[in-house]
Amino acid sequence: MQRRAVAVYVAFFLLVGSATGVIVTTAQTPGISFENPDHELSSGDTFEVDGNEYTVAEIGEDGDGNLLGQVERNRTAEQSESWSNGSTVEVDGGEWTVRIEGDDPSSFTLVEELDRTAILEDDPNADNETYERNGEEQVAVTDENGETRLVPADEYFPAPEERSYAVGDEFAYGDRTAAVDAVSADAATLVWTATETVSTEIEQDSRVTLGDTEFVAHFQDSSTLVLSTNFESYEAQLAEIDRHETNSDGLWRVMIVSLLSSGLFLAMAFMPSRY
Repeated sequence: MQRRAVAVYVAFFLLVGSATGVIVTTAQTPGISFENPDHELSSGDTFEVDGNEYTVAEIGEDGDGNLLGQVERNRTAEQSESWSNGSTVEVDGGEWTVRIEGDDPSSFTLVEELDRTAILEDDPNADNETYERNGEEQVAVTDENGETRLVPADEYFPAPEERSYAVGDEFAYGDRTAAVDAVSADAATLVWTATETVSTEIEQDSRVTLGDTEFVAHFQDSSTLVLSTNFESYEAQLAEIDRHETNSDGLWRVMIVSLLSSGLFLAMAFMPSRY
C-alpha cells in the first residue's frame, strides 16, 4: 500500500477519533431537576402533606457515599397495659398490689405495699426488725420508761392505702393519664394515648409515600432534598439520560475503532513488500 494513501487514511481515522473524543469528553451529562417542585428541603425543615406535619430529620451519606434522608412525623396512638390480678405495679413512686375480686368484676383495687423497713428505721423507739411469737409477727417497742414490749405488727403498722377504679375511670399513671378499659377476674387493662415518632428513610431517586401522596425524591446536592409529584417530567429526564449514555457508548466505540484502524494502517504501511 502506498504510504501516501496510508497517510490519508490515518489522518482521516485520527480526525474521526479526535472529533468523537472531544464530543464525548465535552458533552454535558443531563441530570435530574424539577421546576417548581412540591417541596425543596434542607435538614431541619418542616413541611405539610395531607394535613400532617413532617420534619426533615437528617440528610447525609451512608458508608458507601450514597445520599440518604430521613423524614419524621409525630402521631398519637393508643397504647395499653395489662395488670394481672395479684401483680405489683408502680404508681406515684410507690409499689401497689393489684387486687381483683369476684368472677365478673367491673373494678379493681390498688393496695399500697408498705415499706415496713423504712417505717421501723424512722421510729427510734422500735427495733429495726420484727419478731415472731406464737406464730404472730411482733414489733419490739421501747416506751418512755425504757421498758420494751411486743406489739402485734398489724397494730403497729398503719393500714395500707387502697385505691379503687372502675371501668371508665381515669387516673395519673407516670407522665400520662390512663383510663380503665376493661376488668376481668384475671387482669385489668389500661389504655392511654401517646405521641410516637414515625420515621421514613429516603434514598436517591426513589419513590416515597407520605400520607396518601406519592413523591419522587431527589437530592440536588448533599444538603438539599426535592420531593415532586411530577412523575411525567421525571420519567422523561430518565429517558434523556439513558439516550445520552447510549450515544456516549457509541461514540466511545467509534473513537476506539478509529484509533485502532489508524494503528493498523500504520503497521501495514511499514510491512516489507514481497515485490
